Amino acid sequence: MKKTNLILGLSLIFSTALFGQKTFTLSSKDLGGETTKMQEFNGFGCSGDNLSPQLSWKNAPEGTESFAITMYDPDAPTGSGFWHWVVFDIPSDINELVTNAGNVKLNLAPKGAIQSKTDYGINGFGGPCPPVGHGFHQYIITVHALKTDKLGLDGNINPAVVGFYLWNNTLAKASIVAYYKRDK
Repeated sequence: MKKTNLILGLSLIFSTALFGQKTFTLSSKDLGGETTKMQEFNGFGCSGDNLSPQLSWKNAPEGTESFAITMYDPDAPTGSGFWHWVVFDIPSDINELVTNAGNVKLNLAPKGAIQSKTDYGINGFGGPCPPVGHGFHQYIITVHALKTDKLGLDGNINPAVVGFYLWNNTLAKASIVAYYKRDK
């Protein structure tokens, strides 16, 4: 019996080491493979609730000093995509954003986190609003584990500049891809 338990225990440890690596992971209680009217922007011809999704992450790499969240649509007909959400300077002891944390007026984001301008020209979350009949757009929501506690930027900075700072400070990142289209 002891020999069987020892073999079973060693097998479990060995298989976890090979196949169960603890990787940096992002998940959401609000999103599956598609966004909904709950996340859809309210404006630009869209009439959604514009609620940012709940997000949680785990297994950040050693040396993580802070986090950032971005939401980007590479399918937007702009020639450069469209930034829907940019949050940075999230303290390293935080591993979740609650539903609607992207509404800056409600102060639901972690203390010290900065929500900068989106391509809508607003601070905070601006949900999907693809052109009618343009087909499915992909929305890439990414958590960045950063090697610095502060990016040294304020809330008036544009997403491209934040992206440059993220590129220079990211230790690891994890993403969720969700799709959305408007037929009418």
